[in-house]
This record gives sequence, C-alpha cells and structure tokens, in this order.
Amino acid sequence: MEIKSVSIIGLGLIGGSIAKALKVSNLPLNISAFDLPNVLDLAFSENAIDRKLNSVEEALESELIFLCLPLDASIEVFKSIVPKLSERNLFTDVCGVKSIFHNEWMSCQSKGFYCGGHPMTGKEKGGFENSDSLLFENSIYILTNEAKDFFGWNDFIEMLHSIGARVALLNPKVHDMVVASVSHLPQLVAVSLINSANLKDSDINFYDYAAGGFRDMTRIASSAFDIWEPVVKQNKDKILSALDSFHEELNQMKRLISEGKLNQLEERFESARIKRDEIPKNTKGMLSQLYDLFVYVKDQPGEISKISTALFENDINIKDMELLKIREGMGGTFRLAFSTKEDAKKAKQVVEAIGFSTKV
Repeated sequence: MEIKSVSIIGLGLIGGSIAKALKVSNLPLNISAFDLPNVLDLAFSENAIDRKLNSVEEALESELIFLCLPLDASIEVFKSIVPKLSERNLFTDVCGVKSIFHNEWMSCQSKGFYCGGHPMTGKEKGGFENSDSLLFENSIYILTNEAKDFFGWNDFIEMLHSIGARVALLNPKVHDMVVASVSHLPQLVAVSLINSANLKDSDINFYDYAAGGFRDMTRIASSAFDIWEPVVKQNKDKILSALDSFHEELNQMKRLISEGKLNQLEERFESARIKRDEIPKNTKGMLSQLYDLFVYVKDQPGEISKISTALFENDINIKDMELLKIREGMGGTFRLAFSTKEDAKKAKQVVEAIGFSTKV
C-alpha cells in the first residue's frame, strides 16, 4: 500500500470503530489519533491506536486523515486544517451532512485532497467505549468528492472494503437529499410517534401495551438531541422538503379513511408493500443485496457452533448473522446472509444435512 499512516481526529463511536476495524484488518498502517487525554489513553491501552497526538495539526503528518468529531466541531476543524493540507494528504470526514463541507472546500485554497464521507451505520450510544471493529460490516459508506487524483485513492477504497463497508458515490447535494428522507426524517418521525402516543386514560399507560412493531419503529427516538441539532440546522431545507412530502402522504391517508375509500387505502398499502420489498433486507444502509437463509436453532449449547463449523468445512462464508426471534427453553430463528445466491443454496443443503430446519 502507498498509504502508510492514518490519523483520526475524534475517537468517538465512529472514529474509535474506524481505528479498531483498521487494526483488525491487518493492513500495514500506523494509526494515530487526537482526542481528550483519557480517551487516547484508553484507546492506546486497548491497542486501537499506535500513537497519541498532542494537537489536531499533528494529524497532517499522516497521508490519510479521518475527521470524526460532532458536526459543528468538524466544521470548525475542517476550516482550520484544509489550508494546511499538502499534496500528500487526503482529508475525509464522516458527518451526516455533506453540502456544508463541499461548499467550504470549494471556497478555499488547498494543495491537498478532500473526499466527503458518511458511513451509514451507528448505535444509540456513542463514545469510544461503545466503538466496535464490526460496526461497518455490510454497511454503506458514502463518498462524495472522489479525489481520484490522490496518489493513494485506491488504497483508501481498499481500506473501506477491508473494514467491511460497501462504497457508494454520491454528489453532496444528492447525498443530503437522500439522507433527509431515509435517515433524518425517520428520526423525527420516531420522536413524533413516541410523543403522540404519550397519552393516559385514567390509570392506563398506553406504552404498557406497545408491541414489537411500535418498539422497532421508535428505537431511534432514544438518540440524543445534541447529535441531531447541528444536523437539522445544516440540512434544514432538505429536511423540510422531506417533512412536506411525508405530511402530504399522511393527509392523503387521513382523507381516504375519512371518506371511507378503503379500496384506495388498500392501494396505498400495496404500493408500500411492493416498495418495501425492494429494499435489501440485509445490508446496513440498503445497498447491494445479500442472500438470506433462515435457520431454526434449539436453545441448547453448541448448536450455533455446529452450523458455523459445517459451513466452514464446506468453504461457505457467512457475511452477516442475526437472531430474529427466540423463546427461552425452546429455540429461535437465525438469519444467515451470504454474498451469492449459490452460497445461500449450498448453505441450505449443508445445514439441513446436519439436522436443522431452514427456509429462504
């Protein structure tokens, strides 16, 4: 590889996960980072980084620089670092809004290279303590400015692939439109659903009767506002447009119900079902498809080991695995995902041959 050194500014959930994922990738990289002293000490003690930086400017010594601070802080650091980049630096951020960085980049003078980035993955809880080397597995990693003239561009793409991500290219404006609809709007809707159901009738708490569907739809309502405040501020116009479209759809549903036009309401349900089924079920962020196999597993020791060993012995690689449902003392259903339809078909034969029930 031509890129030998990587610096990460900010070792929170994303920055810490990038460090850990690159470490376990076994690529020949020297990884340094800047953050609060206690965070750096923890990361160094866990061997997630090789070197602790004393300042943001020391990151310029690395060929590849990841900017992984919260949005407002990232904008400030971006403005200060960009003029200092050399032709040996590729600077990339991980924020959920891209136009603000693109506009700032276009208005400045720099000898270096910039590529906007946005890994479409995360957790409800942030911080280095929640970072995970597997966070990017099967996730979309959006890149904006391609910076293909950078000497280590292919190395950069290889790194993202090595941490399990799937790279997609979007220009900044399109990116902000897309995430407003599929990321920012769902967050606001989840908050609204929780607040609209915050009702009590006498001594009855509505939340006591919330089933799995309600919990699944509102999971992200637990996200902290301090993360979302700058996102809403910087992507305001695109978010308002997405809210307008959603409001119009709700008004149509309300009108059909009010007027008793259940046939047309059925058409809306069917349209939604068809569109929903077009979304790949097994990628974090909905891009290239994997192929699923559902396996029923008894609740007893060693069952998962039997499956993984049999697949390993038949040279079949599991790309993703998820426990869907479980009943204590009886068993549960696992979703196994594979890169190709052929692997999924072969896995079905192997797993059934050792006594497990499956379906696709």
